[in-house]
Amino acid sequence: MGSTSSCCVSSSPKLRRNAHSRLESHNPEPELSREDTGCNLQHISDRENIDELNMEYNPSDHPRASTIFLSKSQPGVELPIKNVREKRKSLFINHHGSRRRKHSSCSTIFLDDNTVSQPNLKFTIKCVSLAIYYHIKNRDTDGGMQQDIFDEKLHPLSKSEVPSDYDKHNPEQKQIYRFVRMLFSAAQLTAECAIVTLVYVERLLTYADIDIGPGNWKRMLLGAILLASKVWDDQAVWNVDYCQILKDITVEDMNELERQFLELLQFNINVPSSVYAKYYFDLRSLSETNNLSFPLEPLSQDKAQRLEAISRLCDDKYKDARRAGKKRSASVDNLVGVRWVPAILS
Repeated sequence: MGSTSSCCVSSSPKLRRNAHSRLESHNPEPELSREDTGCNLQHISDRENIDELNMEYNPSDHPRASTIFLSKSQPGVELPIKNVREKRKSLFINHHGSRRRKHSSCSTIFLDDNTVSQPNLKFTIKCVSLAIYYHIKNRDTDGGMQQDIFDEKLHPLSKSEVPSDYDKHNPEQKQIYRFVRMLFSAAQLTAECAIVTLVYVERLLTYADIDIGPGNWKRMLLGAILLASKVWDDQAVWNVDYCQILKDITVEDMNELERQFLELLQFNINVPSSVYAKYYFDLRSLSETNNLSFPLEPLSQDKAQRLEAISRLCDDKYKDARRAGKKRSASVDNLVGVRWVPAILS
């Protein structure tokens, strides 16, 4: 049992290292290639690296990647509103209709009714419609792959005849806004669904390598709104409900649209909070550039109290989390003074 050659005794790493150094150099056998083993499957690590690389440049997945609609609406691109006088007027119009600039003071604070947690529905739909407008107007000239499920000629949304040049003329922003507002108003969807809809549209354009144009923007938006309502809202709108909104569309068509939309998204319907916040603030930047200013209203006493209550609640949660994560250690201030206790000797 005490012999060093016993199988129960193992030498230290240092001894093993010294013993190995006295051995002859070991030449490992060459590894077999995938062709020799008969396995041509891609290794999982290779797939993960490729996915991480794609996500880094995909704005719908990575929070640091710039949104596509914002890059298509840069100052070098023609804007739908170019009148300088209209831009100046939008800065002066207040809630009473008079033309004077709103300035916050010590007694009055002007705030817009639009936050990242509770966006304004009307202006969010306007901003999303403007983003879709830029996608269509400044799409790539070469175009991408065409998907028949989004073609309005093959799958019309109404029984009226589709004109032959339906895919030649770009829609105006008002036309896109009326279509989106009609769906959101009839289905009673929230403003958050509009932001998630835009995320799904840009994810579809990136994943499927397709472009949104005059001939497919309606069905593409319809599929994105359908998924966004089911993912975001607890009580989602059913596919048959959209058939009540769009009278001439069938349930089978809606089901097929949803199925193919999910397949093109590779069933990736997750929207991280950081990505959602990025799209929200980029939409605000887009609205400021295009004079879609949010209405400013004076801060009322009730709203100020609600904001203060929310601030206190968040502050208390932060303090509790910080105390829980703080390492407890003894302190001299917490030491109790020495007390004399009579001892009992037996």
